[in-house]
Amino acid sequence: MTTLMTPETDHDLRYAWYVVGVLMLAAVVSFIDRQILSLLIEPIRRDLKISDTQVSLLAGLAFSLFYTVVGIPIARLADSSNRRNIIAVGILVWSVMTAFCGLARNFPQLFIARVGVGVGEAALSPPAFSMIADYFPREKLGRAVAVFSLGVYMGVGLALIIGGAVVNMLSGPERLVLPIIGEVFAWQVAFLVVGFPGLLVVTLMMSVKEPRRRGGDDGKPAQAMPIKEVVAFLRRNQRTLVCHFIGFSLIGLVGVGFLVWVPTFFIRSFGWTAGDSGLAYGTIILVFATAGVYAGGALADYLSARGHGDATLRAGVYAALLSVPFCIATPLMPTAELALASLAATSFTLAMPQALQAAALQVIAPANLRAQLTAIYYLVANFTAVGLGPTVVAVITDYIFVDPLALRYSLVIVGAVIAPISAVFMGAGLKAFRSSVAAVNPQGPTV
Repeated sequence: MTTLMTPETDHDLRYAWYVVGVLMLAAVVSFIDRQILSLLIEPIRRDLKISDTQVSLLAGLAFSLFYTVVGIPIARLADSSNRRNIIAVGILVWSVMTAFCGLARNFPQLFIARVGVGVGEAALSPPAFSMIADYFPREKLGRAVAVFSLGVYMGVGLALIIGGAVVNMLSGPERLVLPIIGEVFAWQVAFLVVGFPGLLVVTLMMSVKEPRRRGGDDGKPAQAMPIKEVVAFLRRNQRTLVCHFIGFSLIGLVGVGFLVWVPTFFIRSFGWTAGDSGLAYGTIILVFATAGVYAGGALADYLSARGHGDATLRAGVYAALLSVPFCIATPLMPTAELALASLAATSFTLAMPQALQAAALQVIAPANLRAQLTAIYYLVANFTAVGLGPTVVAVITDYIFVDPLALRYSLVIVGAVIAPISAVFMGAGLKAFRSSVAAVNPQGPTV
């Protein structure tokens, strides 16, 4: 029988933070497995004889294609079933498929393995955000979601650092012979190495207790909202959701574009090695991007405490606007040192919306719709940000500039054009968002 828990005492709240810690660790592992490819672009291009655009499909479309589609039925299951178990199975699947990336012999095989990683990772975020919303009261939700979201950039940072170290260690021979597996490219070992820790996290995840759903009937099994009611909710909140989905998706597109291509930018523009690029960028991500995620959640809680019913969306507007000058300046810096300094601010500001996008949805959705609404958002956001972000940058480089060394200008264009549009969409949804919050919380303002 599933143990249900609702944090009503200090002890329960401490346990709730333990759960957030475990979920954050799962997010760290997921983003290590997802992001490791960005540091291996040059050897993958060389050994598989593929273009920047094909690499961008591995980093974006292959992952996001099934991540977005499978995410909705998984989320619907999460709104009526044990979310802890769903997450544990997802961790197992993406870890195994990451290892399979290390066994791929050609582009189609690597593409399919990346699809598998996306399918597994689709089981993490919607159920996790739903669980956090049930463990924490609304006035603490911004920071709780921010701490979970720290795992995103901790995983990215560690992927770059670990991946860079692995690439340096394996920089001698282009091929290695492994027991049982046989001959592999050196970069394939990186996938095999990072796929293993997820198996350990599965065990830790099973120590988490399924929380009782806030706002539900404690005496009856949870039931997902009927499809008819889901559609009615989407229609009632159409303006809120359109502005939220497009606004956060577009700033996500900028962020993912930078995450995937910045290591290669340093390699091409300043002659750095993959190891040096990974260590420098990974450290910046670990320090400044994780700080940005927490700052975004803290800003939303601050605005909420001052009576702003649109706090999470308003904080997203501020973050998008703050990112614009740094997105433009970073790729244009004349030296690597200046680029790194500017990149710290870029990473901080682009990371701020990471906790806000999901927190905003938790406060406008009924208890039995949170995971589904989050998954519907990720359907849009991951197709836009993860699916198109790397490819938009690559297409500009390949087909407009027709010069790999012009990568820096592609990054400038993406940041200068898309980030301001993101802020405009979020700003246009503030009034509607306040109405959506009030419909769920008639007592007064919330996060």
